[in-house]
Amino acid sequence: MGRTRREFMGNVGKAMLLTGLGHELVQDLGMSRLQAASDNERLHFGSQEPLVSLMQETPPDRLIAKLIDQLKAGVDLKKLVAAGALSNARVFGGQDYIGFHTFMALAPAYRMSLELPADLSPLPVLKVLHRNSVRMNELGGAKSEVLHPVVPTPLPSDQPPGEYLRNVSRTGDVGKTEQAFAALSDRPLGEAFNHLQFALDDEVDVHRIVLAWRGWDTFELAGEEWGHTLLRQSIRYCATTEKRMIDSGSSFSPIRRILPKLLDQYQLLGRTMGSKSGDDFWIDQLAQTIFRGSREIAADAVAQAIVEGFSSEAISEAISIASNRLVLHDPGRPEQWANGEKPKGSCHGDSVGVHASDAANAWRNIARVSDPRNRIASLIVGAFHTGGQSDRSNEQPYPFAEHLSEIKEETAESLLKQTGEAIRNQDQLRAAALVARYGQNGHSERALFDILLRFATSEDGALHAEKYYHTVAAEYATTRTKFRWGQLVALARVTASEFGRPSVGYQEASSRLGMTV
Repeated sequence: MGRTRREFMGNVGKAMLLTGLGHELVQDLGMSRLQAASDNERLHFGSQEPLVSLMQETPPDRLIAKLIDQLKAGVDLKKLVAAGALSNARVFGGQDYIGFHTFMALAPAYRMSLELPADLSPLPVLKVLHRNSVRMNELGGAKSEVLHPVVPTPLPSDQPPGEYLRNVSRTGDVGKTEQAFAALSDRPLGEAFNHLQFALDDEVDVHRIVLAWRGWDTFELAGEEWGHTLLRQSIRYCATTEKRMIDSGSSFSPIRRILPKLLDQYQLLGRTMGSKSGDDFWIDQLAQTIFRGSREIAADAVAQAIVEGFSSEAISEAISIASNRLVLHDPGRPEQWANGEKPKGSCHGDSVGVHASDAANAWRNIARVSDPRNRIASLIVGAFHTGGQSDRSNEQPYPFAEHLSEIKEETAESLLKQTGEAIRNQDQLRAAALVARYGQNGHSERALFDILLRFATSEDGALHAEKYYHTVAAEYATTRTKFRWGQLVALARVTASEFGRPSVGYQEASSRLGMTV
């Protein structure tokens, strides 16, 4: 689409719709004649419904063949991703662990497909859609749909919508929270997204923030009229998490007091972000403070940087570099946390660094499309989210000097070949050293990305392969030269860690497309 996300904020929501209902149906009903929706009513996705239903109703062992037939008939990958996202939202509603991880992988998988040669481009998308189908089938498909039409309740006139939405979500009443969010469905989507962020800021849960970002990101693929439905998953997640914490007597995150305290202490409300980019020394110091400091120290450091006039992009870059260091300094999964998918010493899946990197990328993107208040809040909460997690980290980053000294290859061809072999041998530290040397020698990053992309396409990565590859690609592109190569070193290490657990969907798709796995 030819517009930026910032432009979408003012233009998206002008179509009137009841949250979860299609544009055509709203026109038929008329906003003044909306009736209460019963629990057994089904969302309908207008012209996209046939493809959405195909996703839900086709058994997993037949889905890839049918999707390849769709591609041969002229349906493009973007439409398949849109249908997959809408079917996922309708069945899971942001409530199922595998379900929302699959939703969060769809847009990254589509963007991975754009980097691949034409004959390979369907693979990452088909792989994730197969995962989507398997999980929907396990939970009962159409019989277990979570999202249904919802009737909005009027918002109070004496309370800002974002604060009201946050306060309702804090009750843990999912139905009431959805009705409050539905009241924003006739407003621009950017406005609804900004109000949603008051609830997002309450906790530092990676799934909470990445699900919200991917809801915004995916509406560009699924269509503007479905933006509120995709974001509805996030407010449900917030309210459901709140209920679980209330029921279990869990403590709430200190960010609930720290964010308002910093906004008041530094008089940040109403402030316009500055434009200072900072030099390499400044960015390194802020990144190190966030990486090694406590959550409170990290948040305070960012609040001070805002006062000093540094830009949102510069501060976001420092948060991203700090999260990358969590991967590079990670000693690996300890034995007591190991399992079949994530053995001792691994660093893929839900490792601290991978989670922190995906969250930092989400916060950075949210800051880019938010109003001034939420841009500042996103930076502070993003720093708080990243900080305080280095207690198990090595003092020095991988690769160590002894790992680099073992690398004798110098040419791009030999280094790339050895990188592939190290990944297949699951040798994380050699893979990291080879990629570090490749960068030191000034070789082309695209050739290296192409290799890592193929592995991210084939492997499952404990539900994180697509998201983390896309995070690294995006952060590499927007990080200054001195620090960006660390993103590729981290990706090589994580890729070696996750190798050996290929996605079933990838294997079937490759076979049906006539490729050798």
